[in-house]
Amino acid sequence: MASLTISPEEEKRVKGLGFLSNKGTDNFSGRIITVNGKITAAQQRCIAEAAEKFGNGQITFTTRMTIEVQGIPFENIEPFREYIAKEGLVTGGTGALVRPVVACKGTTCQYGLLDSFGLAEEIHHRFYEGYRTVKLPHKFKIAVGGCPNNCVKPDLNDVGIIGQRIPNPDAESCKGCKKCGVEKNCPMGAAKMADGVVEIDQTLCNNCGRCVSACHFNALKDSTYGYKIYIGGRWGKKTAMGKTLGKVFTDKEEALNVIEKAILLFKDQGKAGERFADTINRLGFENVEKQLMSDELLGRKQEIVEA
Repeated sequence: MASLTISPEEEKRVKGLGFLSNKGTDNFSGRIITVNGKITAAQQRCIAEAAEKFGNGQITFTTRMTIEVQGIPFENIEPFREYIAKEGLVTGGTGALVRPVVACKGTTCQYGLLDSFGLAEEIHHRFYEGYRTVKLPHKFKIAVGGCPNNCVKPDLNDVGIIGQRIPNPDAESCKGCKKCGVEKNCPMGAAKMADGVVEIDQTLCNNCGRCVSACHFNALKDSTYGYKIYIGGRWGKKTAMGKTLGKVFTDKEEALNVIEKAILLFKDQGKAGERFADTINRLGFENVEKQLMSDELLGRKQEIVEA
């Protein structure tokens, strides 16, 4: 049900600013972007004050780590935006655009393999803000997970990044222990003793890194950090599991470029109303992966963005 007296044109306009109609009323919920799911104490106080001054005092949290202040009358929308701006807060997060980034707490989690908050903030500035005026065929969601535990479900987003720690066994240092610490610490059952030497089955290993440093003789003290990238995940009325690109990226800038190329590909080759998963299925995963591994899309960036 739409607002009672607000015109459809005005309702659409303020939705683009991040204000969603409260069903059956002339009030709106203002969606505040948290950048990476983390805000300061001062920002929390500001939001609470704004909720009481301009809304109904109710605050909710979305699944995309944004904050919604409910019950904001139409005439309070601009004063609300001005009030929260004093703490650097903005509203938004709607439309056929790059959506707010979701991140786990990989920075502080014992299993975290990358700085999820830091990476999500980079992605926010580069793609949420940087592509804010670029209309896409549909919404485009990005998630950053610090490890293969997949707490924020990166594989159910249009693009998902998962932190990796690739073990590099040193066969010469392996003593062939009957009770192998590496084998014991592997949750995937990928580490096995074979002919007196520990081996990692790459078909089972998820690069969680828990085996690294588990050997008392330093047979597995070395590892490589990286980024696994999923594309084409989707959650909603129609679900789709994302597929991983064949390469684990060890350079952050290269991984970020892949995200940008995915956005450009979706803008360039997606059809209006279809999700990225549908675009990938229509074009073929191998075709899409090949394009994401080349720099042709980046070379055409300006042409694609302005189309």
